[in-house]
Amino acid sequence: MTILDTLRQFPAFSDVPNEQLQWLADHADEQTYPADTVIYKAGDAIDHLMLLIDGRVRLDTGPDSAPDEIAVYTSHSILGVLPFSRLTKASVRITAEKPTYTLLLHRKQFREMAQVGYELTGAFVQQMTTRVRDFTKQTQQEDKMASLGRLSAGLAHELNNPVAAVVRSADTLKEHLRATPEAFKAIMHLSLTNQQVDSVNDAFFKKVDQKAPALTMMQRSSLEDELTDWLDDHGVDDAVDLAGPLVEFGFKTDDLDWILNQVGDANMPRIVNWLVNNLVTEKLVMDISEASKRISTLVGSIKNYTHMDRGAGKEQVHLPDGLHSTLTLLDYKLKSKHITISLDLPADLPAICGWPGELNQVWTNLIDNAIDAMPDSGQLTIRSYVDRGEFVLTTITDNGSGIPADIQDKIFEPFFTTKEIGKGTGLGLDIVQGIIKHHNGSIKLKSKPGETEFSVCLPIL
Repeated sequence: MTILDTLRQFPAFSDVPNEQLQWLADHADEQTYPADTVIYKAGDAIDHLMLLIDGRVRLDTGPDSAPDEIAVYTSHSILGVLPFSRLTKASVRITAEKPTYTLLLHRKQFREMAQVGYELTGAFVQQMTTRVRDFTKQTQQEDKMASLGRLSAGLAHELNNPVAAVVRSADTLKEHLRATPEAFKAIMHLSLTNQQVDSVNDAFFKKVDQKAPALTMMQRSSLEDELTDWLDDHGVDDAVDLAGPLVEFGFKTDDLDWILNQVGDANMPRIVNWLVNNLVTEKLVMDISEASKRISTLVGSIKNYTHMDRGAGKEQVHLPDGLHSTLTLLDYKLKSKHITISLDLPADLPAICGWPGELNQVWTNLIDNAIDAMPDSGQLTIRSYVDRGEFVLTTITDNGSGIPADIQDKIFEPFFTTKEIGKGTGLGLDIVQGIIKHHNGSIKLKSKPGETEFSVCLPIL
């Protein structure tokens, strides 16, 4: 079989005349690669268009012991530089998995090919268009998966605490309720009037219904000592154990004096035990309630973030909702670096028309990058406002080290990243820019040491 016959088997060349394929065969060089040959390492210059005649070529992240596979090409595939492509260096490792036979055409031949081979050049341009489209879909999906991975880790971290609190409090409540019959038996032996019972109930619910004042460790310790001494003086056993719950609900010696005046010395020890028993029950129920509300908030945030209950079309988007949901899901990262957040997100901000899931991806990338750029105890400022009556302008500002002036015009380019190797793909801001353009908006950067601001401008409905 001649090389011309072989080229005719490429699906991309189905409409290319024989004389143009013959030109390609005459100007291309044959090249074979043994199995497991690294054809290009990431960063190597690429100057050839590669026609894969036979064999198998793998693209992966290399050179780790278990590199991630990106793509695999088999016979009749087209790789490498294409006419009018800006590709100059390999961004990944390219390896011949098994013995591979190729034809290589140097980029210096492209100008002549465009002059003598209109259909041939068109076939390669169409191939480049398909490559760009497939690459864009893949990178967007990978970025979504990366965002989902980050958020899943954060969600698991955030859910762990309230779930553990519910389980712990439920187990403690179960054990605590076993002692309730004994406490009830002790109360039944008391001779109290209805008025005395009502006074004890009033004292109990007054403390339960009002929020106890916040105390410093020193204030709490001092108040516990006072209550312990009071309980000891009035013959109440286990005074040290009882003082803690009383302090937690705001009881002071004056409150105990008032109850004492209502029920008398003989009844006071059992009344105090009954009070503390019910305060402990109330505290455990409150802990379970608060933890359950936290779980509900997190589930609501992830539901709002992903818009899992809505269609995939454009809709009215209230930007503060997406920003709040994103901050909730990234809260674990903010807490880990003790970052302070300043928000100015008016409730009456006009809605925009867009794809909420895509916009949440924008906020995730920008806020996540800001967190990475900031030092411990950094400051993150997020502000949205109406600009010129036609746009909603959202600014995300951090006090990190800033982006050097000589690379600021490159940060939106694909694969450009300022992060360490292995910590960034360089695709985040490229995808952010693509999403914002999809919404007919714009994004701008202003940066100096100690202040970096990304401004996202989106048109109002």
